[in-house]
Amino acid sequence: MDVIVVGGGIVGASAAFHLTKKGVSTALVDASHLGQATAAGTGVVFPWPFPWDAPPVWDFKARAAAHYPELMAELAEDGQSTGYEVVGGLSVDREGGDSGYELLSTLSQRPEFATMGRVERLSEGEPRDLFPLLPEAYSGVRVEGMARIDGRRVRSALFDAAGERGLRYYKGDSRLLWNGHRVTGVRVGTEDLEAPTVIVAAGAWSAGLLSVAGVDLGVRPVRGQVTHFALPGRDTRPWPVVRFGELDHYVSAFGPDRVVTGATSEPEAGFDRRVTASGLLHNLSSALELLPELAEASVVETRVGFRPGTHDGQQLLGPVERLPGVLVATGLGSQGLTFGPFQGVVAARLAMGEGPGPDLSAFVPDRPQHPSVA
Repeated sequence: MDVIVVGGGIVGASAAFHLTKKGVSTALVDASHLGQATAAGTGVVFPWPFPWDAPPVWDFKARAAAHYPELMAELAEDGQSTGYEVVGGLSVDREGGDSGYELLSTLSQRPEFATMGRVERLSEGEPRDLFPLLPEAYSGVRVEGMARIDGRRVRSALFDAAGERGLRYYKGDSRLLWNGHRVTGVRVGTEDLEAPTVIVAAGAWSAGLLSVAGVDLGVRPVRGQVTHFALPGRDTRPWPVVRFGELDHYVSAFGPDRVVTGATSEPEAGFDRRVTASGLLHNLSSALELLPELAEASVVETRVGFRPGTHDGQQLLGPVERLPGVLVATGLGSQGLTFGPFQGVVAARLAMGEGPGPDLSAFVPDRPQHPSVA
């Protein structure tokens, strides 16, 4: 075996797919933790960088934005169902501002923003024509290239495509194997799996894998509670994703009649996977304040996911100096569904001894930490 991937979320599944596609002998080990962030996200895909992003972040996001539709098309040609749909996105505002129109319009003219598509200003009432639950008072901006993704389906698509290319799968908790000089593989239950390279892509659980080797990886769980509503008789499939600019709050819609809103951000909750009264109240209050017509909707479920948060808000991607043989790919926080597939690509390239593509200098996994966790 050449590479072992630990973690079966969107990052690990992407890494496994890209490795097996290149003919690399690969195993994926997944503990199937309840609360995996991939399964709980709202599914909004907005991968493009902003002018205030540091150069390495800009570089990574720009490459990810180009890669996303290419990967989804490749999986579709492979016969996989991803749930990826380019439905466009709205940024709306009650205050009469431009909702970011000037910025987005300027960015969309640059070559690296080709996948953003057309950016158009919407006058008061026009956002409601596209997302019928919005009050008439909203104006906004429409970004043609924004998409939504079903995290469970795209993870399954990547995993199944990798399986067709020879991926070996092991379910269970794992522990790194160390020979005193380097990591040589992982132990799953009582079985030792050996490989010269291990990709740790276990999301919020990644720190526990490295702590047994004395490495304090700067990633912690940030609980998010996301509420799903059903609107029987309403076809929500063509509805765009929506960002409420004044609150930085997102809503997405899925077929046949579902609306998803949230999420909470709870960095002090640890791995407590309960749906809490305060979390549900937050989601219901926010939803009804922004979309009053949801008062007549059915509350279907609230999903709990543990996002991998970092001390400085930047991802962890690359080798760990004190653990030769280990590559880390995690720490995307609330943007895992947007950037996870490309993070997996970069991890796969590193595992194969290739250049990563983007500049990873800002994402060194064992960089110095600060007290707070983003």
